[in-house]
Amino acid sequence: MNDRISIDHRIMGGVPCVAGTRIPVATVIGLLGQGYSVSEVVEEHPTLTKDDVLAALRFAARAVDERELPLKLSA
Repeated sequence: MNDRISIDHRIMGGVPCVAGTRIPVATVIGLLGQGYSVSEVVEEHPTLTKDDVLAALRFAARAVDERELPLKLSA
């Protein structure tokens, strides 16, 4: 696992967070998905660095890659 992302059941109930913060990976990815740039995410959450944001993005990409995603069958 990436040292910038932590999963600890005592912090945010075990939700993957940027290490040393209580900022969930999902929050970072959500902001990027809303169109925020990396620098805008850092501006919104000053405890984060550019490398933290990129680590969250890599973590999310790996998580999606490791799961079976449901396929919608056309009728």
